[in-house]
Amino acid sequence: MTTVDDARERDRAIEDVDWHVFPEGTVRDRFAAPSGDLARVRLGPVDGPRVVLVSGVAGSKEDFIRLFPLFAGAGYRVESYDIAGHYDSVDAGPQNLVPPREHYDYRLYIDDLIAILEDGGVPAHVLGFSFAGLVAELALIERPDLFASLTLMAAPPATGQVFRGVKHIGPISDMPPHRAAGLILWGIRYNLNRTPPLRIAFVRERMAITRRAAIDDIVGEMMAMPDVADEVAAVAIPKLIAVGEEDLWPTAQHAAYAERIGARLALYATGHAPCETAPHQLVRDMLRLFEGG
Repeated sequence: MTTVDDARERDRAIEDVDWHVFPEGTVRDRFAAPSGDLARVRLGPVDGPRVVLVSGVAGSKEDFIRLFPLFAGAGYRVESYDIAGHYDSVDAGPQNLVPPREHYDYRLYIDDLIAILEDGGVPAHVLGFSFAGLVAELALIERPDLFASLTLMAAPPATGQVFRGVKHIGPISDMPPHRAAGLILWGIRYNLNRTPPLRIAFVRERMAITRRAAIDDIVGEMMAMPDVADEVAAVAIPKLIAVGEEDLWPTAQHAAYAERIGARLALYATGHAPCETAPHQLVRDMLRLFEGG
C-alpha cells in the first residue's frame, strides 16, 4: 500500500508545530461518557462519513492534529477525545461509574468508546493508537454494528502480556505494572526518541497533568490482554495495521497479526507514532481502506 508518491515527500517536509492548536473550524466540547466528561474535538462536514481517532496510554487528542485537516479536506467528519484520566479528561475515571470502581480497566474504556460511537453517525471508521487499539478490538467484537472499518496504529500485535514482544526489553518486561509504567514514562520524559522541541514540550506538559494511576492501571491491563484475534477476524469489515518500521514491536509480529485478523499492513519509515511523522501516508492508506481500494 505504501508506494513512493507525493505523500511520502510531504511527510518529509513537515515541520514541528504548536501541538495545542487544532485547525481553524475545529469544534470543542465535552461528552458525558460513563466514566465522566471527556474532552472532544471535531472537524469537517457534519454530514460527512465519520472517522474516530482514539489515543493511547499517556496520549491525548492532540496526537492527531496533523490528521484532522487531511480527513476534513477529504470530506470526512473527523473527531478525537482524551480518554479517561488523561490530559483534558483527567477528572473522568472509575470513581464516576455507577457503582464506583477503584481502577481504570478495559471495561471502562470500552464503555466510553461505545458511548462516543453511539453519539453520532454509525458505522464509523475507527483508529486505535497503541493501547486504544486493544480497546477498539474489544469494542468491535461487542458492537460490530458501530464500526465501518478498524485501523490499529502501533497497537500491540500480541495477547496476554503484550510487552514480552517489545524489541530489546521484552525479556525483562515481567515486572509489576507500576514499575513498568515508570520505565515507559522515564523514556518519554527524557526524550529517548529524540522528539522535536515543540512536541516534547507538549508531551511533558501533558504528562504532568495525566493521572499516574490511570497509566499504571492501563499498563497492568496491557499485561493481561485477552486473545480475541479470531473474533476480530470474524467481523467482516476492512482492517488496517499501520506501523512504523521502528515500532516498539517487530515488523514480523505486526505482519503475523495482520494475517491472523485479516488486515492489510502498511509500513512507514518512522517509529511508534505515524500520526506525528507520516500523516499524509497514513491518511492516504486509511482513505484507500475506507473506499475499498
